[in-house]
Amino acid sequence: MSRTVRFSLVLLMVSVLVFGTASCSMLKNLGNDTTSTPCDWTLDRLAAQVVVVPVDQSDLAAGESAVAAGAGGILLFGKTPSNIRVKIADLVKHAPKGDMPLVMADQEGGAVQRLSGLVSKLNSARWMADHWSTEKIQGTSRVLGGQMKELGVTMDLAPVLDLDAQATAPNSMNADGNRSFGIDPVKTTRAGLAFARGLQDAGVTPVVKHFPGLGGTVGNTDDRPAHTLPWEQLQKAGVRPFKAAIDAGMPAVMTANASVPGLTDLPASISPEVMKYLRQQLGFKGMIITDSLSAKALLDSGYSPQKAVVAALKAGADMLLYGTSGVSVSEYGSVTAATVEAVNQGQLTRERLVQAVNAVRAVKHLGACGS
Repeated sequence: MSRTVRFSLVLLMVSVLVFGTASCSMLKNLGNDTTSTPCDWTLDRLAAQVVVVPVDQSDLAAGESAVAAGAGGILLFGKTPSNIRVKIADLVKHAPKGDMPLVMADQEGGAVQRLSGLVSKLNSARWMADHWSTEKIQGTSRVLGGQMKELGVTMDLAPVLDLDAQATAPNSMNADGNRSFGIDPVKTTRAGLAFARGLQDAGVTPVVKHFPGLGGTVGNTDDRPAHTLPWEQLQKAGVRPFKAAIDAGMPAVMTANASVPGLTDLPASISPEVMKYLRQQLGFKGMIITDSLSAKALLDSGYSPQKAVVAALKAGADMLLYGTSGVSVSEYGSVTAATVEAVNQGQLTRERLVQAVNAVRAVKHLGACGS
């Protein structure tokens, strides 16, 4: 073997060793608090990932400890400061490496616009459906999504796919009104999916809500227990836009906090029957997120947020909302602690918790593990 050949072989061996060492180092650095998958996480970390923390936009720093602990999402409430983009960036940098929280806002248009003054103002869903083509709706929501993404908001808790005949603003007796695109399931489906697709075009994840449909509900679950139209009636019309959304591959569905006569006496967000229908009958494989588990409908039914999060996970929900701008971020600790205790006491299986975490991470386009 010539001296030149021997030298080339030595260089090759050194290169392999160096590249292999660098690759291992890079893989380690790509991990978050560990290089493990959720299957290997502590219960505390798993419980954190399925919780959405409500934060007041005037004091986003209050959510730093929850984000650092691995909270799966943050939900923006309150008055929007002009420098919200910087504040969001400062908050999410506290997240475990490689595991950014979903940054959520309710930006529906009309009466529900949490980012007023920073993104384009929208008319209500009803107005859009009555006056615009689906192309116009999709183009408008695409612009909206781009503006949200620029601020650092990655998920919109919209569109509302409930069927509601009333064209009035939402109130204490009707949670929907003109938040709904209309009473016709075909028109609502077309307009609602156009809105959702526009958000997706811009890189923002839409959440269709409030399954199985709040349209026609007497009462507002924020104020009191309420029930939807009878299940038999919902199956004929109210469920249709949600089925179309699922068939179209929408990634996330929010459940309602109303009970469903003929299906369940429990608020839908903690009802096994509702989750079973979503998964087995409609074939939904995405993330199920609850409506706020601090709602009066839950409290008056005997469910504190701590009790409700466990019930929702057991039922089959994947991500848990609680609180509003009036609820302290400090409640996050008791909510996650309740989940950990439920697993330790055998009320909730670790496998179900891992399954929920996998669903959350799938929406984030992150890796999962077998449950």
